[in-house]
Amino acid sequence: MTKGLTQRVLVFSVSLVALVLVGCGSDEPTAEIGTDETTTESSAPVANACPAEGCQIKIVDATRDGDEIAVTWEANFVPDVSKNHIHVYWDRYTADQVSSDAESRGVTQGEWVPTDVVPTYVTESAVAVATRGDSTTICATAGDRDHTVIDAALVDCRDVADLL
Repeated sequence: MTKGLTQRVLVFSVSLVALVLVGCGSDEPTAEIGTDETTTESSAPVANACPAEGCQIKIVDATRDGDEIAVTWEANFVPDVSKNHIHVYWDRYTADQVSSDAESRGVTQGEWVPTDVVPTYVTESAVAVATRGDSTTICATAGDRDHTVIDAALVDCRDVADLL
């Protein structure tokens, strides 16, 4: 590489790093440790990225909808099937099984439906009532753009036996 080209690459690299650092900064002052300033947490879902506590789905209701079940939930993120979204499944599978990387988690892959429907999803396809086997419990967890379960510990399930 010539000296001139090397210098241009170095100047470009330094400029890029500076741009990234400036872009990550904030014009807002930060609170000092030990001050009385408090922050308030919003209960509204955040953009598609998971908040610090992880992407969570809470099933708040389930009702009969013809031959299927309408599941109403709340999510602390805005689901998008092409990004972070919801995996809904019958509890005959675990959260590890409803992940595209189930085999690397040491389990056999199960059946689920990826969705971004909020607040009410009606069971269909792999989670249709007819596919439940003996299960009477429906579950939801968050998956990413690759359909990998984000955190298998963050699952919410609802017993729907009285709706079957």
